[in-house]
Amino acid sequence: MLRFEELAYESTPMGDLTLRRRHIAAAGTDVFEVKLGEEYLMSSLFTVAEEELARLGLAAVTTPGPLDVVVGGLGLGYTAVTALADERVGTLTVVDALPEVIRWHEQRLLPVSESLVGDTRTRLVHADFFAVMRGEPGAEPAVPAALDAILLDVDHTPTFTLDASHADLYTVDGMHRLARHLRPGGVFALWSDDPPEESFLAVLRKVFETVEGHTVEFANPLTEGTSRNGVYVARRA
Repeated sequence: MLRFEELAYESTPMGDLTLRRRHIAAAGTDVFEVKLGEEYLMSSLFTVAEEELARLGLAAVTTPGPLDVVVGGLGLGYTAVTALADERVGTLTVVDALPEVIRWHEQRLLPVSESLVGDTRTRLVHADFFAVMRGEPGAEPAVPAALDAILLDVDHTPTFTLDASHADLYTVDGMHRLARHLRPGGVFALWSDDPPEESFLAVLRKVFETVEGHTVEFANPLTEGTSRNGVYVARRA
């Protein structure tokens, strides 16, 4: 049995990006992991909250469809594939700043790649999601002009970002810029490594009509305990 296999390695402006498969005896399974430098970005061992991001976000959309949905951050693909399970979704645009991650899925290297790339509703776009939300020249055509839902999973938390340039999104002004991409009744949902923080809920309440913070619990076989992530859900008037 292979204990460790490096599936892809890329040098990027943000650091060395690695996709690997590793056997975890405590879980009794192989897992796929993505690292940026020495920092773990994601693991297929823990996908519950990423999937709940799509379920909770789309559950808050009351429009019957077809829905135009954007996922910010492709990663291992679990948020995007879960969104596709909602039959109301008409188009799914997945935006990622790392072309290497898009290429991994196009090469079918990950467990959900075939379901994601093989669905005709899916479009994978190499772009800076945060630049798109700011409306920087040349960035906005990356996504449809009007959206029913934006599902975002890039940063660790609203206050612990992967890159300093992302921080402006999590302000009142940043949320106003994001909200203009949503149709009336459109929903913004955000994954967080930590349970919802009151400080960011307060930011969302200044922009959106309805705001909820969800704590998502899941078993952690590595600690033999329970881990907790957060999902923020905010709906436009």
